[in-house]
Amino acid sequence: MTLIVQKFGGTSVGSIERINAVADRVVRARLAGHDMVVVLSAMSGETNRLLALAHDLHSDPPAREVDVLLATGEQVTIALLSIALAQRGCDARSYTGAQVHIRTDNVHGKARILDIDDARVRDDLRKGRVVVVAGFQGVDEDGNITTLGRGGSDTTAVAMAAALKADECQIYTDVDGVYTTDPRIVPEARRLECITVEEMLELASLGAKVLQSRSVEFAGKYKVPLRVLSSFDDGPGTLITHEESGMEQVLISGIAFNRDEAKLTVKGVPDQPGVAYAILGVVADEHINVDMIIQNVGADGTTDFTFTVDRTDYRKATTVLEQIAKKLRAREVTGDDRIAKISVVGVGMRSHTGVASVMFKALADEGINIQMISTSEIKISVVVEEKYLELGVRALHSAFGLEKGQVRTGSVTHSA
Repeated sequence: MTLIVQKFGGTSVGSIERINAVADRVVRARLAGHDMVVVLSAMSGETNRLLALAHDLHSDPPAREVDVLLATGEQVTIALLSIALAQRGCDARSYTGAQVHIRTDNVHGKARILDIDDARVRDDLRKGRVVVVAGFQGVDEDGNITTLGRGGSDTTAVAMAAALKADECQIYTDVDGVYTTDPRIVPEARRLECITVEEMLELASLGAKVLQSRSVEFAGKYKVPLRVLSSFDDGPGTLITHEESGMEQVLISGIAFNRDEAKLTVKGVPDQPGVAYAILGVVADEHINVDMIIQNVGADGTTDFTFTVDRTDYRKATTVLEQIAKKLRAREVTGDDRIAKISVVGVGMRSHTGVASVMFKALADEGINIQMISTSEIKISVVVEEKYLELGVRALHSAFGLEKGQVRTGSVTHSA
């Protein structure tokens, strides 16, 4: 028998009708001879509803209590699915993150999984039960309920698959796979049959909403076979593979974007050792993630230090920087929370040249100014004004021929 971990998101369990549909899908897989572990999100919109209740009572509610509150959303769906499975004669048992003992650190709202005690799950599987686990949540070493942050149910599913050494982890969502870019912006976007873990990690971390980046990190680290499928339509989905063979000819696999970016600059910082740490150290202490970084040294012995953060952290980061700027005797702190990041990603960039020139020309032809640039072996990211985001994505999708299954660099065209 094969062991499959299936994860269903909020839209997939957003009503009793949809929970029944999930139950039917799980039963079909069980009858096909698979051992099954199912990880669920809260019903679509439930987490936001609970957050609104908390903020009705307190402008800045205690993070610990917010986690206790939010964790109830998944508790509802796992119980309802287990009841639906029982109605179909399928023995099932539901568990919260604490009951499975998904142990995390103690950073409320952004907790990271440290380990999973899989003994209870394995015992239930041996008894022929379907195990239904609450996603998005865990418990720290002091027994406090924690939540994993945005997309945390994906992370739970992949972590469970890693702990159980599952044959495949299937992520069911409201789309039928990973696309070359968001079809709502580029209707010609294509579903990819397969993509490497490395590419998917880049796309997820750069703004693609199909999978959460931490879940892809787990898949890569523990070699978990991962597949993205639709909850509503049957189909092969997209396989996220650890192999690059046969994919060398693909130059660009996809285009990701992120609207939730903000840019901060500390101007006139003394150009001396330790300045970068003095700035970013205090930012890290506030649990603010820094993305792109640029440092420009001026002729007057000072430097301008620019970096991007998530837009939700913009105000907090600004306050922190204004304090450190005074200590460093910097000239000023400036910011812009109306920027966006566009990225092209593909393992083929390792063996082909000219990607940057194609990208920059396509943006220039549309009159889009590039404010920041960041590169790695398989991606190029640029920061532009937010108002140019959709135009830039469409221009790049066309420039690299992604709608036709082709990729271009310079004057050479490669079949994808």
